[in-house]
Amino acid sequence: MKRPVPPRAKRIATPRVHHGDTVIDEYAWLQQREDPDTIAYLSAEADHTATATAHLAGLRNLLLDEFRSRTPPAELTVPVLKDGYWYYNRTEAGRPYFLHCRVAASAGATAPPEVGGAAGAGGPLPGEEVLLDRNILAGDSPYFNLGIFDVSPNGRLLAHGVDHTGDERFTLQIKDLCSGTLLPDRMPDVSYGSAWSADGTRLFYVTADVTGRPYRIWRHTIGSSSGDLLVHEEPDRQFRLGVALSRSRGFIVITSRSRTTSEVHVIAADRADGPPVVVAPRRPGVDYTVDHQGDRFLVLHNAGAPDFTLAWTPAAAPGAWHSLVEHVPGVRLTQVYAFAQHTVLALRRDGLTGLRILSPDGNRIRDVAFPEPIHTVRPDRNLEYSTTLFRLRYASLVTPESVYDCDLGSGELLLRRRTRVGGGFRPEHYEQHREWATAPDGVRVPVSILARRDTARIGGVLYAYGAYQAPADPWFSPTLLSLVDRGVVFAVAHPRGGGELGRSWWDGGRLLAKKNTFTDFLAAAKHLTDAGWVAPGRLVARGASAGGLLVGAVANLAPDRFAGIVAEVPFVDPLTTMLDPGRPLTVQDREEWGDPIADPDVYAYLKSYAPYDNVGAHRYPPILATAGLHDTRVAYHEPAKWVARIRSLSPATAVLLRTEMHGGHSGPSGRDRSWRAEAFITAWILDRLAAPAARPASG
Repeated sequence: MKRPVPPRAKRIATPRVHHGDTVIDEYAWLQQREDPDTIAYLSAEADHTATATAHLAGLRNLLLDEFRSRTPPAELTVPVLKDGYWYYNRTEAGRPYFLHCRVAASAGATAPPEVGGAAGAGGPLPGEEVLLDRNILAGDSPYFNLGIFDVSPNGRLLAHGVDHTGDERFTLQIKDLCSGTLLPDRMPDVSYGSAWSADGTRLFYVTADVTGRPYRIWRHTIGSSSGDLLVHEEPDRQFRLGVALSRSRGFIVITSRSRTTSEVHVIAADRADGPPVVVAPRRPGVDYTVDHQGDRFLVLHNAGAPDFTLAWTPAAAPGAWHSLVEHVPGVRLTQVYAFAQHTVLALRRDGLTGLRILSPDGNRIRDVAFPEPIHTVRPDRNLEYSTTLFRLRYASLVTPESVYDCDLGSGELLLRRRTRVGGGFRPEHYEQHREWATAPDGVRVPVSILARRDTARIGGVLYAYGAYQAPADPWFSPTLLSLVDRGVVFAVAHPRGGGELGRSWWDGGRLLAKKNTFTDFLAAAKHLTDAGWVAPGRLVARGASAGGLLVGAVANLAPDRFAGIVAEVPFVDPLTTMLDPGRPLTVQDREEWGDPIADPDVYAYLKSYAPYDNVGAHRYPPILATAGLHDTRVAYHEPAKWVARIRSLSPATAVLLRTEMHGGHSGPSGRDRSWRAEAFITAWILDRLAAPAARPASG
């Protein structure tokens, strides 16, 4: 078949000079989103991608059918208790978005209502009240996101924020749940986060500056038209603000956080007009979070404790921190959850997640046991302060996501729901493993592996993120089964730069140690071939956002190592971005990547690995890149420029770009649209590995 002729982006020499170094960026013009030539180029790339992948249309449809077959057409989440109501979401067959619902709870109820039968299939529970129908809010818009959903403590009002473009700027409105009508209160261009006063008469919310940084907290009085009051402003551009109501309902908690430092202010929720009170003034490098419990604040912090420790300070007059849990190197405490009679700590140990229950005095500690050696456990919504149950979610590469309630007295796990997976799924057909690769400097790098037991292995996919101290913990995905059922081994590398092995793991893969992330990933790829999981040259690399930078960097470092590269919304032009403090996230990200404006060593180091700056004339493996036109985190022009430069310098490389014209960083919205996007990528991967179109009959 004759290969379609790809588009060629025009070249306009744009010089950039820093630290005596002149760079000519011939594709800088693509940064002008409103330029008709930019839209024309993105459209031409989309047309080329469609033509080049037209032969995969049948496979994409087959995959889409498989995705649908594994997911019930209608579902109902396990209800969670809050202020006398059971709150839950449910989907309906043929509708892309879910509904937010609640039913009244009977007195003294602790176990959620039975959701089997019709309810388990997505039908309404008896006495259901639909609070919001996302399908109605979305209307005919090609994109929809609900960034805020916050019911007032008295259960009468609902604050909700809607985004129809993907730029993560929301219009905040208030719904009267008694009458079902919208109040005239309307706040445009708000960011994530909100908090109600104790009596539900005031609402705190966040706005962002021109770069998208959340930096102001406002107080709105319901029904007032006199203007909202600025409560707190963060002038330091490395810090972002957030606001929430404590689980105890005692305090509105305002958190200002950079990548390495934080500061918390509180306002008594029953005296919402009062000024914010600082819990502890910020100190460079000291990161802490706060939760309220009785007459004290619990403080999870890293002062003199790299893997964090737990302390308390008086709520009436925050001051000195008194130790509750000693620091243990290698046990990274990640979150604290305060309840009336218990405290729960989320933690990481040996690259896996866990939970620890503390008695109020901290003297009795119980670690919760989980059934599989490889797993991910994460706290779910725990809205009640006075409770004996802790809601959590559990999954592994072979175990579908499961909802448990953990008895805080005994540590017993009560299974409430395991996600139903159709399409003939049987967990015994699959195996999962945790193995360790060895990096060039001798560091052991964890690798999580999923494979089918009874199918010949024809290749593999290696996924990673590796940045911002964010772990890529093992997860269950019904869509992944379509790869694995066809003999594709799926592996997740956990390189330095992520948070899998604690704070030191992040430090080992950021700033002037960032290249460890790339060599760790290549070590994981080598391990998969050396251990016999995949044959050499039969591995596709996949990463998104900062993980897209990772796969872009290894494409330059080892272009012959991979059969293909999937780079989703990839951060492939980090040097250009970090040289422009006016762009979203740039200033905050200096603690991750460094400051190339002020430091010539950082400039040189970033330039030495930035995928865009290091595109060469060598032949790359086939590349599939995606972008979102309204992405405020990784601008669409980063992958667009990268693709244009690869095509110019390496014309033999088969490189494709697919831009969501009505989406942001997370891609298209709605269940079916998301499935179609995943089917597109999965089909491309299977094509690269020459995998069979059909699944095994037993799958």
